Amino acid sequence: MIQLAPSILSADFARLGDHIQQAEAAGADLIHVDVMDGRFVPTITFGIPIIKAARQVTTLPLDVHLMIVEPERHIEAMAAAGADTISIHLEACPNLHRNLQEIRALGVRAGVAINPHTPANALSEVLPLLDQIIVMTVNPGKGGQAFIPQTLEKIRQLDQMIRDGEHTIDIMADGGVNTDTAAEIVSAGTTILVAGSAVFGASDGVAAAMQRLRDAIPSD
Repeated sequence: MIQLAPSILSADFARLGDHIQQAEAAGADLIHVDVMDGRFVPTITFGIPIIKAARQVTTLPLDVHLMIVEPERHIEAMAAAGADTISIHLEACPNLHRNLQEIRALGVRAGVAINPHTPANALSEVLPLLDQIIVMTVNPGKGGQAFIPQTLEKIRQLDQMIRDGEHTIDIMADGGVNTDTAAEIVSAGTTILVAGSAVFGASDGVAAAMQRLRDAIPSD
């Protein structure tokens, strides 16, 4: 079953707890938390206090996506704050293999995120250490961007690499996911859809937006 991961980057921060609980009630499978430092990406978002606060208002897994430089400095603190999955960017990690080992040693699911320009085969050497791959389907650092169609082929390639190696790895698409793009993203091999503005920016509420996304996902 395809999982939905609402991204709180697009939530109303004044009502963050309420928005997270609405997403859970509407059938979200996990909550996606984008941590940005203003260096790896231009935007600064939030960190440990928000993860701790989110952990207190939901039982859903917290999927923490570190869009930061030197992520290894913060892995242990993120896990202690309540992260269930920690994904780090290949582009920010000169010692990626070691960093993934460190995440796994904390009992947390390990993920790698790759930017639109990074090829699928850049992950070939670390697939055995991965629980999740985040394919950035927009340029990282800002919500509400349009989906980049060229990333579909990368998702297909990763899906084939995972199958060929008989790995159990989720592929997550992050960026530009909405009712117009969900079907083709899933058909390419994605197992988790991150949706921010498509969920929290809907005028008729979180529940209705989540249902529309579910309805847009192919059933076979």
